[in-house]
Amino acid sequence: MQVQWKLVFHIFWTFFKISPVTFGGGYAMIPFIIKEIVEKRKWLTNDDINDVIALSQTVPGAVAVNTATFIGYRIAGIRGALAAMIGVSLPTFLIVLTLGVSYYYIHDNPKLEAAFVSIRVTIVAIIVYAAIKIAKTAISDKTTYFIMAAGVPVLFFIHPVIAILFGAITGLIVVPLKRKLGYNIDLQKSKDEDPTINPDYFMGAGI
Repeated sequence: MQVQWKLVFHIFWTFFKISPVTFGGGYAMIPFIIKEIVEKRKWLTNDDINDVIALSQTVPGAVAVNTATFIGYRIAGIRGALAAMIGVSLPTFLIVLTLGVSYYYIHDNPKLEAAFVSIRVTIVAIIVYAAIKIAKTAISDKTTYFIMAAGVPVLFFIHPVIAILFGAITGLIVVPLKRKLGYNIDLQKSKDEDPTINPDYFMGAGI
């Protein structure tokens, strides 16, 4: 039980650290999630993160909060979901509350305006970087490449949820069809490491 609560605290602290530096919302948070959750702590794999991000966009709410909640649940159940949700929301709440009080006095500051111009451009770079990282594991053959290539221009005209729905329907049609044509389709994700959490890791882990 002690190890479980330590894991829950690690989840909270991880998202608490990620949240304040992810200007631009949920998509800008993806590179930081991959670095912390996949590469550093090895709680999940890139394939798991791809699935979580897709699922997060199909339900109402902010992508950042949804993603954090699903990841927390995947790692440590309900407690992990609550820890991740609070961790990712609390810094933003405090920052917005502070800015809301002080904005009246600083919104005409030319240095602040100049800073936000650069921040907006940097957000674009972060989102592009996140897309490239996800594409490396999401695009596995010609079919997935075609879905990606067709989905980008389509998103200018339809809601992302509808695009995701069309992608799911395409998969339901294409996978059985390719199997009938003799193609070997393996839906089991290859994982370099067992995604099951090892309690021994947290006994000596630093925050």
